[in-house]
Amino acid sequence: MSIAHRTARSTAYNATASLIQTAIGFARAILLTRILDVECFGVYAFAGSYVIITRAIGDFGMQSALVHRVRESEGEIALRVHFTMSLVFSAVWAIGLALAGFVVIPQRMPPETILVLWALIATEFIDQLTTTARTVLVRRVIFRRIAVINVVNTLIGAVVAVVLALRGFGVWSLVATDIVSAIVLVLGFYGFRPVWRPRFGWSKDIARYLINFGQRTFASAMLLQALDRVDDLWTGLFLGEKAVGFYSRAYRFAVYPRAILAAPVSAVSMGTYAELKDQRRRLSQAFFRVNALLVRSGFLFGGLLVLIAPEFVRIVLGEQWLPMVTAFRLMLVFTLLDPIKTTIANLFVAVGQPEKTVRARLIQLVVMVAGLFVLGPMWGIEGVALAVDIMLVIGIALLLWEARRFVDFSLSRLFGVPSIALVAGMIVGHFSATVPLFAGSDWTTAPAKILGFTAVYGVILVAMERRQIPILLDMISRLRPETEHTENNLN
Repeated sequence: MSIAHRTARSTAYNATASLIQTAIGFARAILLTRILDVECFGVYAFAGSYVIITRAIGDFGMQSALVHRVRESEGEIALRVHFTMSLVFSAVWAIGLALAGFVVIPQRMPPETILVLWALIATEFIDQLTTTARTVLVRRVIFRRIAVINVVNTLIGAVVAVVLALRGFGVWSLVATDIVSAIVLVLGFYGFRPVWRPRFGWSKDIARYLINFGQRTFASAMLLQALDRVDDLWTGLFLGEKAVGFYSRAYRFAVYPRAILAAPVSAVSMGTYAELKDQRRRLSQAFFRVNALLVRSGFLFGGLLVLIAPEFVRIVLGEQWLPMVTAFRLMLVFTLLDPIKTTIANLFVAVGQPEKTVRARLIQLVVMVAGLFVLGPMWGIEGVALAVDIMLVIGIALLLWEARRFVDFSLSRLFGVPSIALVAGMIVGHFSATVPLFAGSDWTTAPAKILGFTAVYGVILVAMERRQIPILLDMISRLRPETEHTENNLN
């Protein structure tokens, strides 16, 4: 089967799974937001940030080294060495962070924060042990099992979390989702029809390759996680757990739309780029199509949520969450642009130069930290969100500049038409809500905004991209699940 068909089918599985996960996760998030106090989300987000920022130590970039196709990454022995080294690195990370918890968590945070941190460390350690099996499927651009595991994980986690929240377990109902995830991943990859049977192994040459390649991606991975979570840490340290509770929920609901299409497409892109790394024309074509699809879907969902943010919060989450509306709107820039950051990073890994992201991310981190200390004290969580937006725009510009060395693309073709459609759609959507027939009630203004925006956005795309749309539609139309090929080739 060709790489194009495997990419399309893998994207289909991931897209279907992401739709289901997004629906379940969205419902779970709404229910938990209505049941739990703001402070519960603050404690969970604050403790989880330490885990997410530092977890790259456990992997040390070795997953990317295993994905990269060279002699040292092929065969059973490579998998065994990778598993062995992942276990050692993850154990060192888990023990070190658990002990550091006494120092890094300030006394102003609730006492249970340290226990939450330890629980999250334990679940992340278990997750890391499934990395080798996941990488086997990623290398083959085969994602059906990953998609099924993700759906089961989300469904069971949602049920457990909501039940515990209703029974008064507070922040531990959130931690329960991580515990469920660890159990499901182990059973999914190593229990039923194992993708790969865990075995220890050693080869000095392979170990040296994994370390040498991994250290080139390690700094980039650490910087990426810092960029994603240092804002939560800063908010918790300087604004308190209630502020980080509002901020974390604003971020969570802002990024849900990208999971519908962005997450599955980004997940598949690394394997696709790796197979096309020596074919610049085809690699450029794949790069453009992937990112064109992400930009157009991201602008659609982002524009809609910016328009209906007040109505959404009041109707769905409740009046008590209104303080997060402005931050929520600002965080929607992530919906528009953040997925592109991931696909570009995947490109650099695929062509064997993952270090290209380090300089851009280092600049981003400096910009964001400066922005947090300048804008955060003045405007609270809105200032934090604005600092993150500035960081993201600068980072995307730097990464696209570096990407030109490996692929050819046009920025005007990538962003031009959807930007015009976004602005025009938002203007029409805003004024649609002021029509006397719809004004005065959230239940009428929200549909008016949605109809006005989507109609204008769709018409402009169709009118100005008659040639491009069929290509993207053809890419989507071939996203039909396989019936037997995938699972029959897992072992």
